[in-house]
Amino acid sequence: MKTALLPQLHVLLTVARLRSFSGAARELGVSTPAVSKAVRVLEEQLRVVLLNRTTRSVALTEAGRRLVEEAGPGLGQAVEALAHVAAQPGEAVGSLRLSAPPMAVPFVVGPLLSTFRERHPRVEVEMVIEQRFVDLVAEGYDAGVRLSEAIERDMVQLRLTDAFRFVVVGAPRYLERHGMPRKPEDLLRHECITFRSHTTGTLYAWELERGRRSWRVPVRGGVVTNDGSVMKYLAESGAGLTYAFEPEVREQLRSGTLVRVLEAYAPTVPGFFLYYPSRARRSGPLRLFVETARELAAKAR
Repeated sequence: MKTALLPQLHVLLTVARLRSFSGAARELGVSTPAVSKAVRVLEEQLRVVLLNRTTRSVALTEAGRRLVEEAGPGLGQAVEALAHVAAQPGEAVGSLRLSAPPMAVPFVVGPLLSTFRERHPRVEVEMVIEQRFVDLVAEGYDAGVRLSEAIERDMVQLRLTDAFRFVVVGAPRYLERHGMPRKPEDLLRHECITFRSHTTGTLYAWELERGRRSWRVPVRGGVVTNDGSVMKYLAESGAGLTYAFEPEVREQLRSGTLVRVLEAYAPTVPGFFLYYPSRARRSGPLRLFVETARELAAKAR
């Protein structure tokens, strides 16, 4: 049965090499819909997603990359390669490559990955933790976790958490020495522990809001870092004010080592979401991962 898929495999190899459905159609002398159908037939037979695509880009999934690497040197290797990536009926095998920001790890990513791996031990997961925004399709990711405002509109989104706030915090001893800011503009006269955007390369302006009005305050200070734990540690030590994901500093706020500043101006964000290309829903491992995420999110509410 697998040998009947060799024509579709040839189409896939051409699309992967040219990174274009229309380019593959021109080279093969067929229509673009015919190319798309050939790839779809191959995916349906194997029960894996081989290509992720949006209006902007085309990229191989991990399963697609494995297939191309093994089958590319010669179509004579195709049967063996197809056997490697095809899942057995009723068996969850394969791999997932996921992206998430550091602040989501203890609250979302850790519990979700732990539960998923217990249920599906034969699915390998690569979890890349980084601050910058990523192009899931172009960079070979199956899914990601982000705040909703950072997600492209053509992605499927699944809510993982309730809404939460970002807050300005500082140690009591810092505030005793330097005074309590009363309005957003007062932050410009304070020592602020800041971070630089991995996406734009600029220092992050703290976002505040009250009613219909919003502020982006270009705070400055003697320390710039890309690590939330460093920011939290320095703030606790009295080195300055910092801007934090409120659940991340809940224990410090409860114990009093940090206190909220300008709380009336703390902005609320919708929360963390799992997101992935809509076409990727047919991926077995991703579908199971989404099911696990949906279940855990429902229990947390």
